[in-house]
Amino acid sequence: MDGAPSPVIMSSGFLPTGSLLEALIHISNEFASLEKPSFVQCRNISTMIRRIKLLTSLFEDLRETTAPLPPSSILCLTEVFSVIQRAKFLVQGCKEGSLLWGLIQTEFVSNQFYALVKELGRALDILPLSLLNLSTDTREQVELLHRQAKRVELFVDPKELQRREELVQIMACNNEKNSKNKGFIDFSEVKEVLGCIGLRSSLEYEEEISKLEVEARKQAGTGGLIVVSNINNLISLLSYSKSMIFSNGVKEKIQEGLKKGSQSMNTNQDISSTSQSLVPNIPDEFRCPISLDLMRDPVIVASGHTYDRNSIAEWINSGHHTCPKSGQRLIHMALIPNYALKSLLQQWCEENNIPLADYTPSSSSKLERSDSKSKPREAAIDHISATKAAVDAVKMTAEFLVGKLAMGSPEIQRQAAYELRLLAKAGMDNRRIISEAGAIPFLVTLLNSSDPRIQENAVTALLNLSILGNNKVLIMAAGAIDSIVSVLESGKTMEARENAAATIFSLSMINDSKATIGARPRAIPALVGLLREGTAAGKRDAASALFNLALYNANKVNVVVAGAVPLLIELLTDDKAGITDDSLAVLALLLGCSEGLEQIRKSRVLVPLLIDLLRFGSAKGKENSITLLLGLCKDGGEEVARRLLTNPRSIPSLQSLSADGSLKARRKAEALLRFLNRWCSQSYNPVG
Repeated sequence: MDGAPSPVIMSSGFLPTGSLLEALIHISNEFASLEKPSFVQCRNISTMIRRIKLLTSLFEDLRETTAPLPPSSILCLTEVFSVIQRAKFLVQGCKEGSLLWGLIQTEFVSNQFYALVKELGRALDILPLSLLNLSTDTREQVELLHRQAKRVELFVDPKELQRREELVQIMACNNEKNSKNKGFIDFSEVKEVLGCIGLRSSLEYEEEISKLEVEARKQAGTGGLIVVSNINNLISLLSYSKSMIFSNGVKEKIQEGLKKGSQSMNTNQDISSTSQSLVPNIPDEFRCPISLDLMRDPVIVASGHTYDRNSIAEWINSGHHTCPKSGQRLIHMALIPNYALKSLLQQWCEENNIPLADYTPSSSSKLERSDSKSKPREAAIDHISATKAAVDAVKMTAEFLVGKLAMGSPEIQRQAAYELRLLAKAGMDNRRIISEAGAIPFLVTLLNSSDPRIQENAVTALLNLSILGNNKVLIMAAGAIDSIVSVLESGKTMEARENAAATIFSLSMINDSKATIGARPRAIPALVGLLREGTAAGKRDAASALFNLALYNANKVNVVVAGAVPLLIELLTDDKAGITDDSLAVLALLLGCSEGLEQIRKSRVLVPLLIDLLRFGSAKGKENSITLLLGLCKDGGEEVARRLLTNPRSIPSLQSLSADGSLKARRKAEALLRFLNRWCSQSYNPVG
């Protein structure tokens, strides 16, 4: 990381920094003051509130600073704001939605909390802490939160699972007794179970039934018949249980109160609809998730989600092959008419005097979803719109930073390359956007910089960009190989050299690149040099790159000539380096050329090492060890066979592997045992 923060790079002006920080402080304080539910998602909500509180000091420190914020930090804060906003609506949904449906959906809701924390971690990936003027306490809190978010695991409350199981058993028992006309279940048990999740009075039963009815309407046409049927079963169970558990007098009072409340709510809705030029409140299930307008021709895509035909057709025709809502890759592009939903649509339009064919969206109808305050779950930010806004923000940030790479002073280039490095680390979309902004040629040029940090940031940014398949081709086309090899060979820092090796590993995943890189006379010797001099991580990167290059037959001789074989054998016993499996894999490949076989056979220490690895190595290590031994014994390997037979540990190790190893290892161990058996027979019974 770079040292002191630099004020050189100014904000591009497309994001209101002051307003953003004020909004973050406001929403994080709002989030921290949210009332925690007592029965659903208690731990996930408490943990989320605690995490957001950790960020408050960051927002306050940044508000107090006078230096302009780096663009990548503004992008990070924008994404953090989006995460907090969605988390807020999720918590409100848990608190104000149906308790029973929340319990049934406990894994799904827990996954939403988990996904938001992972997204928060990805947002913090691009926060350039070293460029920000923060207090030590704040920096440590943010680093702690970042580590926690990266390591977070899905948590589903065992108590909620137990309560759900009890509820499901009651529903199943209820259905069974109804179907056999045996009357209803023990309502004292129902009362006890529902009381455990917060339903203790007749009013609470009524409120829960109302919430379930809202949920049923939301799920109609999108959740499927089974989901709606399950919700209706819950409504039936609650309705009948309420009438059996509570007295008629109390029941009538509650119903009267609810009736008055309902009339008041309907009056408010009438006033609201009048003020919105009589635009009807379109149910969410009738809106297209892309356009947010009333669907006229609903169709189902391969992921199972429903869209308006025109909107999804435009999405697919623009080159997308994923479901906009789930991100799942579509296994086919067929659009299947959703006749069930279309029938409901037509009925709704008739009831509201809207001719379906002539319906035109209005701006007010698009805003209804976000303006509604009576249904928190419906007020959640639309994910498609949020995604588009995030993509636009990344695009503007990337274009701004690429401009600084092209025109800036060395200090500006250093910081811009560092921010691109962080941005490229945070997802495939970012990598695509950065390359489309034209960053790759400028980053390649900066590989030859005399500034150690510029060079390190440039090669690391290229490494992160190369994870995207198409970017590998663009980096190769930009003529980056010679410069990357130069950094690998004599980079200004060890981290730059190691990341250059990792970049070669990434680029060499393309078959054509294996030949191109291997043809550079300095490339393979430079990798062998790093294999000798690098840190444990650098040695692993070098070994991985050599493995990829050795998959191309013409490169195997060059790896042997560069002196890799004795070094790889030496690394088999280097516990500090920890690349035994990587070294074995490269040695096994080098058996495929005569020069490699000859070099490996010269080693006097390899066979005993391989025998030990047959006993104590990893599953992959055992496979490569037996591959090496079998290859060394074949084609004139009598000396190796003799050494194997004179080692008392070899035959037991081979027999153990042939019995308990992987399929590949067992097959090769059996082949080697047969070979040794034949060799013994020929040795003791010579022909003639």
